[in-house]
Amino acid sequence: MSNRAEALAALLIRNFDTAPTTRLERAPLYDTTGARLAPGSAARKLGASIDVIAPGRRGCPYHLHHAQEEMFVVIAGSGTLRVAGELLPLKAGDVAFLPAGPEYPHQIINTSDAPLKVLSISTMETPEICEYPDSGKYLAEGSLDRGQPFKIIDRCGDGLDYWDGEP
Repeated sequence: MSNRAEALAALLIRNFDTAPTTRLERAPLYDTTGARLAPGSAARKLGASIDVIAPGRRGCPYHLHHAQEEMFVVIAGSGTLRVAGELLPLKAGDVAFLPAGPEYPHQIINTSDAPLKVLSISTMETPEICEYPDSGKYLAEGSLDRGQPFKIIDRCGDGLDYWDGEP
C-alpha cells in the first residue's frame, strides 16, 4: 500500500479480531473481555466495541441512555437481552436495536456455557445521561464550552445547593 493508503486505513479500518483487549471482571456477575474500536479513527458520531462475555456472566450493568442509541450484533454464541423488564433470547446473527429513552433499559447476559461475542455500535451523542435502574445511579458526561470533558457517576439525592461556589 502507498503511504496515503496506509494513513487512510489507519483512520478508517479496525479489525475486531486483532484489536488490543481489556478484561473487566467483577465477580460474581460480570466478566467481559473487549476492545473499543472507534478511538483514533475518523469517526466523530459513532462508537463501536467488541466484547466477549464469559459463560454465565454479564457484560455491563442494566442501564438506559437518554441521548445515545445502541445496536448489538451477536457475532458468536447465544445469550439473553434483558430489556424493559423482559428476557429476550439472542443467538449468532441477531441484531438488537436499542433507542434512547426510559422505555428500553437493557443488559446482555451470557446464559449459555460458551463465550458470547457481541459487536456494539452506538451514536456518541453528548451530553449524555445514563441511568442504572438496579443501583439507582446515573452517569452524566459531555464537554463544557471550553472543551473540557466531564464525567460524573452518582446517585440521585440532595447534591449541591444551586448557589454553592457562586460569588
